[in-house]
Amino acid sequence: MNKSVVHTLALAFFSLSAFGQHAFDPKNAREGETVEYCHQHTKLEQLRLSDPSVYQQIMAGQAALDAHMKSYVPEKSETVYTIPVVFHIVYNGGSENISDDQVYDAVEILNRDFRRLNDDADHVHSDFQGMPADIMIEFKLATIAPDGTCFNGITRTKSPHTNHLTDGAEQLSAAFYGNNVYQGNWDHYKYLNIIVAKDIGGAAGYTYYPNDGNVLFNSIWILSSYVGSIGTSSPYTSRTLTHEVGHWLNLKHTWGGTNNPGLLSNCDDDDDVTDTPNTIGSTTCNLNENTCGPRANVENYMEYAYCDKMFTPGQADRMRAAVISSTGGRNNLWTTINLAEVGAINSPPLCKADFSANKQVICAGETIQFNDQSYNSVDGWEWIFEGGSPAASNEENPSVTYSLPGTYEVSLTASQGTESEQETKTAFITVLPAGAVLPFHEGFESYETLEDAGEKWFTETLETGESFEVTGTAGHTGSKSVKLTTFSTFIDTTPLISSTIDLSSESVNNLTFSYRYAHRRAPNDGPELFKVFFSPDCGNSWVHRNPATSSLVASPVGTTDWIPAAADWITVHMPFNTVAYTAYLNENFRFKFEFSSTAGSHLYIDDINIYRGDPSEDVVLTLDKQELLSGVSIFPNPSDGEVHLTFSLEQAQPIALKVTDISGKELKKSTLEATSGKNTVLLDNSGFAPGLYLIELGTSTSRKTLPFVKK
Repeated sequence: MNKSVVHTLALAFFSLSAFGQHAFDPKNAREGETVEYCHQHTKLEQLRLSDPSVYQQIMAGQAALDAHMKSYVPEKSETVYTIPVVFHIVYNGGSENISDDQVYDAVEILNRDFRRLNDDADHVHSDFQGMPADIMIEFKLATIAPDGTCFNGITRTKSPHTNHLTDGAEQLSAAFYGNNVYQGNWDHYKYLNIIVAKDIGGAAGYTYYPNDGNVLFNSIWILSSYVGSIGTSSPYTSRTLTHEVGHWLNLKHTWGGTNNPGLLSNCDDDDDVTDTPNTIGSTTCNLNENTCGPRANVENYMEYAYCDKMFTPGQADRMRAAVISSTGGRNNLWTTINLAEVGAINSPPLCKADFSANKQVICAGETIQFNDQSYNSVDGWEWIFEGGSPAASNEENPSVTYSLPGTYEVSLTASQGTESEQETKTAFITVLPAGAVLPFHEGFESYETLEDAGEKWFTETLETGESFEVTGTAGHTGSKSVKLTTFSTFIDTTPLISSTIDLSSESVNNLTFSYRYAHRRAPNDGPELFKVFFSPDCGNSWVHRNPATSSLVASPVGTTDWIPAAADWITVHMPFNTVAYTAYLNENFRFKFEFSSTAGSHLYIDDINIYRGDPSEDVVLTLDKQELLSGVSIFPNPSDGEVHLTFSLEQAQPIALKVTDISGKELKKSTLEATSGKNTVLLDNSGFAPGLYLIELGTSTSRKTLPFVKK
């Protein structure tokens, strides 16, 4: 189906903004929770008020299932129905981007609970001994996307909609059309779609009864902190998904069709299951609850108590009746044809090699942890690490140390028996060169793009396409700066990160970090945050260093696509003036900028400066008049051919150039008649053997040495 059509339908069918948020009521929460446990009936009531036609469609599905249930005869066969599942994780840089292992744990818990493999089912109250039922429904992660793409049953989408900015339709649309596997509709007749997010509107989870509406009304939403029992979740919150799948398979709460446990009127309501006693509904594990007469089954998964551990045989019949009904397409999910089509089968074949690393930019001598992420079944690994030690490995998740500056590729061949798949990631690991020395100044005048800066700057491009980029439309000094395009766009934690700077010979109370920025905030909106972080250890850890200037709420309001004038630039000085800054006085100091936007005008940064001395309104380019040589860089590095050696001089003069190997053997030597300003030397290294080399530049008063790697 066309993407825009599906998206439009979703928005038309469901918009929480039309009827507001459901207020959190502590009496509806389980002990210790800060969200309401389930919004299933709340969503139905909201839908009844906002879109009666869709509400009636869902109720028609309920009526059809009720009629089906009346004629349903429990099967005598031992048929186990398998439901293919996809977890769509919507995240925005936080802990809500849960691990694959947490998802796998959640699937194990679903299968444990629905197959009555949980040991605690043997320890229910004596009135219910022998009743905990095996539902004989199982769940498998799908491994084939709608377009045939192989994956592991998990999609990931980076989006601000993880925070429930509007409604569930927007979250589902973000998950479907912004993920890393397949951008399009994930048919609910083929997959049980589970949307995982940081905030789903005040609930731990919600879904709808089976119905013949679109995929929006046949999916499940759940908080990232309620998925599985590990990671961001816990055993206490691990059965929320069991509860929501119960609704998805046509179960009501044990007290009936509301989200309001604890009301006496619930004694007159029913959940349409004969062997679950009428109850008012409990939010605590009171095994003696009998307000409605009979002892309540508070240990039921469809209760709000925190001791849930069972479904009854009557609930099993109701769910199995739903799963063989055409209502909501549940009866297509478990068919042999569909399970094969979506890859929800035992021992799915190896179909893709993939891997990740715990970091990709390091300093020389650091170690990286690599992790195999191939799918689906792997029993052999052949790693090749260019520039690493070891250079090869047969471990599943090896650790590798890099000693020399450069940019390196990593290759993995994953195998399953005689089948194998290969993944090679070029320029995957960057080992930073020796840190720049003071004074450090960046005005971005030498680059057309940040890639031209080689290993001096690092940024990230968001799924929306935004990242810091060099612009020639504005500059505090000169004609250029870096710009983050944010006008009419919500941006979250977009970084601009420096390479290393050598502060090992400096002292506190004698250094200043400064930068200039220009911005217009969004009208009638919350604060926009511009943060500066320092790292003492090559970026392994970061400390927020400018809390007083993080919020740009006081900046002028902008309503147009704005270009700053000279008077719009603001200078921020951050002196190294306390003992806390001592940690940064080493050769592996780095800094980064992060900006969070609420759709204000663009952010510009220029004249980033680190220098000895007190804060200065002037750009500090030299420490004294003798320091004439600056801005020395090599690009590309590593290289298998010509490299560009760039440097700047205050005044024209001869400069000596020398190339040596790592042992100090001189390979090239010449004298250049350099001009004032920026100079570029094209250095051919095609005759060099692969390895590490040093380039030395020298004037009568200055000398710079840089390493480069010949591939």
